[in-house]
This record gives sequence, C-alpha cells and structure tokens, in this order.
Amino acid sequence: MLVNCVVYQQGRKLADIDVDDIATWLTKADSFVWVALRDATDAELMHMQQEFDLHDLAVEDARHGHQRPKVEEYGSTLFVVMQLLEVEQGELQTGEVAVFVGPNFVLSVRNRSKQHFLGVRERCEREPELLARGSGFVLYALMDAVVDRYFPLLDALETDLEAIEAQIFERGAARSNVERLYALKRRATALRHAVAPLLEVLTKLYGGRVPSVCQNMQEYFRDVHDHLVRINGSIDAMRDTIGDAIQVNLSMVTIEESETTKRLAAYAAIFAVSTALAGIWGMNFETMPELKWTYGYPMALGLITSAAGFLFWRFRKAGWV
Repeated sequence: MLVNCVVYQQGRKLADIDVDDIATWLTKADSFVWVALRDATDAELMHMQQEFDLHDLAVEDARHGHQRPKVEEYGSTLFVVMQLLEVEQGELQTGEVAVFVGPNFVLSVRNRSKQHFLGVRERCEREPELLARGSGFVLYALMDAVVDRYFPLLDALETDLEAIEAQIFERGAARSNVERLYALKRRATALRHAVAPLLEVLTKLYGGRVPSVCQNMQEYFRDVHDHLVRINGSIDAMRDTIGDAIQVNLSMVTIEESETTKRLAAYAAIFAVSTALAGIWGMNFETMPELKWTYGYPMALGLITSAAGFLFWRFRKAGWV
C-alpha cells in the first residue's frame, strides 16, 4: 500500500506526485523523491525496483521480511533493515522497516507493524536546512525515530522488573514470579535482537569509508549509535538482574518447600509418639498392670496429650510449626 510519494528540492517540499512521475523527478538536480510503502505487494515492489533501479537481492529481502537488522551497499544504493517493536495484548510483536537510500531517493517499506513515520516526515519538513542535505538526513531521521521508540519499551521492562522485585520475598509468590520473570526475559531478548545487530552495523555509517549518501551526516549517525549503546547496556544489565532474580525466586521456592517439609515432619513426630503410646497399651497382654486399673484410661489419654503438647511446644519454639 502506498502511504505517500513526495518530491523535495533544496530542503523544501515541492509536491505530492504520482509514482509514475518518479522517473521524471529523479533526473532533476538538487531534488530527491521520498516514497513510503506499507505491507507492499509484489507488484508495488517490482514497480519501485524499476523506478529506482534496486538490486534484486535487496528487493527480495524487503519482500520476504523477517530480516536481521543490517546495513548493506549495492552500488550507490544503501539498504537498511530495522526492526519495529510494539506491545499487543502484553506480548512484544516484531515488525520491520526496510529502507532503500540513493543519492536522489528514499524508499521505506514497512511490514507487519502498525507504527507509522508521519511524524518523521513532519520533523524533516520543519528542518529544511538539514533536509537540504538530501536523502542521508531522511535515513538518519528514520533510524533515530526507530531507536527512540525502543526507550519506552525499555522503561516498561524496567518497571515490570521493579514490580516483580518488590514481591520477590512475599510468601507464596515465588512460582508466579518465576513465570513473570521468564516472560520478561523473553521480551528483553526480543529487544536485544533488535538493538544489538543494528548497533554492530551502524558503525558503517560514520568514520572510515562511509557510503556517499551518509558522508555529510556522520555525526548524526554517531549520535544514533550512542543511543543504541545506552539501550544495549541497559538490556545487558537487565538480563543479569533477571537472571539473579530467577535464582532468588527458585531459592525461595526451595525454602518454602523445606518449610513445608519441616512442618509435615513435626506433625508426623507428634502423631508418632501418640501412636507409640497407644500401641503399647493396645497389646492386651494378661500381665499388663494397667489393664485393670480404674484410672488407667484417663492416665493414658493424659500422657498422650501431654507428650503431644510438649512436642508441639518445642516445634513451635523452633519455628517448625
């Protein structure tokens, strides 16, 4: 689906154009075309490939999706893939945006995501002096928007982790905490899969040999890289904390099971003494002196009750019951 197709010249928006007019505008100096697609069909991608002379392998990656974040060069065209993350019904869903950047065009193809980049276009149009730098600035603005959207996800993960840590020593909550921690670890891992590869490949866009479309934007891409370093460091710290919290919760489960075992053992000991005494007087030997004693039965009950009460007091004092 075509979202928009706009031509810019010297940092100013000239007009919304039809996709069939793209070739005409590509020949004009000091201008570039910015096309945005969402869940593009094969026919739309084929049309864009013909208009912008895109490489077959890059178009195939954009068509199939489910790509690892990457930056690749195909002649004078740069191909960038970034993952889009959003929370739906408590689960972290992964989409992606593939961006083709040439000297006089930008083509973004968004797949499996409800996020949009209308705000990015508005931001670029509010900064004509930067937009005049060409398609490299648009790529930076798109990357910056994607990376900035990782921060709220990271904050949400940290908030959930703090809530779990606050309940970590509540009695009976250990098992549910472990389940929540594992779910939190899955979301943190999904975020790391979006951040870490992009952090690795972003170094291609500043310092050393840089693609021509990014030559005059190196300091901006370095700023995006710094943001990714912060996010990646926070994710690593969170994953370590989650691992420690899981170990603590598993220890709490073991402690609770040990306390239950001690409690059962204490009651078993109490009833064992009562059973032993009852067994002695239940043997019914003829020569047992207590059998014909008038107060034998009350005395036996009293002894059994006293022994059970004494054991219960000792176990209560020891914290077993």
